[in-house]
Amino acid sequence: MSDPYIIPSQTRIGHVHLKVADLERSLAFYKGLLGFQLTTRYGTQAAFISAGGYHHHIGLNTWHSKNMPKSRVNSVGLFHTAILYPTRKDLAYIYNRLLSADYPLTGASNHGVSEALYLDDPDGNGVELYWDRPKQFWNYNADGSIQMFTKRLNLGNLLEELD
Repeated sequence: MSDPYIIPSQTRIGHVHLKVADLERSLAFYKGLLGFQLTTRYGTQAAFISAGGYHHHIGLNTWHSKNMPKSRVNSVGLFHTAILYPTRKDLAYIYNRLLSADYPLTGASNHGVSEALYLDDPDGNGVELYWDRPKQFWNYNADGSIQMFTKRLNLGNLLEELD
């Protein structure tokens, strides 16, 4: 297009809607383990969950995926859903909860601007649990671009937030 457009800075991703094989199994993960609240349900086919009473942050449905196998890693589609926690202590709390449940991580990274835990939901959908460092602590390159990287996250140090 000849007219450049820049999306408004207040724009946010409102929600993600996931195809799942087993609604109850997904609710056990997102609601039971991660702590989302059920806001509404459509029988045995769909459920909507949120944090803080929003209409929904995540939709789960079996409309085209009931009893289907997990998503393949080497295919097109959503890489992961990122769930932003308000503080580092909140991230430490959910990490401790995952440890207590013996739920496996697929990774844990320090990105400079954020710290993140990675795992898969029961259907193989990637999930990132993260918190953003305050913007005043971000580093920038000479051209104004943000310095981001992927380094190993010190999980022991993260747990010290709970002391």
